[in-house]
Amino acid sequence: MLRYSLRRLLIGVGMLLALSVLIFAMLRLTPGDPIDAYIDPNIPMSSSDLAELRATLGLDQPLPVQYLGWLRQALTGNLGYSIKRPDQPVLGLVLSRVGPTVLLMGSAIVIAIVAGIATGVVSAVRRNSITDLSLSVFAVTGISSPPFLSALVGLYLFSVYFNWMPSGGMLTPGQEFSVTDLLHHLILPATLLAVAQTALIMRYMRASMLEVLNQDYVRTARAKGVFEFWVITKHALRNALLPVITLIGSTIGLAIGGAIFIESVFNWPGMGLLMVDAVEGRDYPVIMGSTLVIGACVIVVNLLTDLAYAVVDPRIKVG
Repeated sequence: MLRYSLRRLLIGVGMLLALSVLIFAMLRLTPGDPIDAYIDPNIPMSSSDLAELRATLGLDQPLPVQYLGWLRQALTGNLGYSIKRPDQPVLGLVLSRVGPTVLLMGSAIVIAIVAGIATGVVSAVRRNSITDLSLSVFAVTGISSPPFLSALVGLYLFSVYFNWMPSGGMLTPGQEFSVTDLLHHLILPATLLAVAQTALIMRYMRASMLEVLNQDYVRTARAKGVFEFWVITKHALRNALLPVITLIGSTIGLAIGGAIFIESVFNWPGMGLLMVDAVEGRDYPVIMGSTLVIGACVIVVNLLTDLAYAVVDPRIKVG
């Protein structure tokens, strides 16, 4: 297990390095000159001033040399400084936004796992019933609805029309911090972020449960008179969870993409909103730092997902 974990960790580091190369090259090859982001249009600059600024920033060097210089600093924990906030280091700025995003995504993933597995089991057990049909319609709708559409519809219904939930922010301005106020602001964006993941997990869980319920050992347990609840939870559910675990790990990437839209619509002060602001302001250091942190999180989650296989099914030998 340790050897397998180290091997996967090394693969993850290589993937993170490749991601940094790709993002660095794409940012440098986008239309426009990166130095434009550092120039104040109200301050006139001569050609010599521009050349000096370009040399100071290292933008006069070939692209591979620029990347190696950035990578050397990044390995020491220095991701540079934000262009729009020159007094704030990128690492500190990114880390300050990680907490709200982890809270939002973590809540959404918990909701998706619990609701997706529960509805998937119910749909499989009540196959071809009205309940199964209703849950299937929900699953198709949830999977086919893009995150920004779910966010806008949910915002209109629950914040504008019914006025049940706050329309944005993480806390109520001017009030002291309280867990109740935080949960009041969290429940709507987290639930909307979980819609697509819940539908996806529910469909996979239903298919997996239907396959397991037709196995001989399930029929044997029923023939022995085992209570139906234990047949479902102890014999069928544990084995049906294995393919769903891989899906749960892959939904982290989907949740990150959805979080960008959710945070933008609800003005949630997390990584998604930070990246949107950085892209609009062409804040290259912040874009690079945010991408690396998100990539590292996805890699760690995928590693934990692979290790969870052995916990759910001891028959799997990890070598």
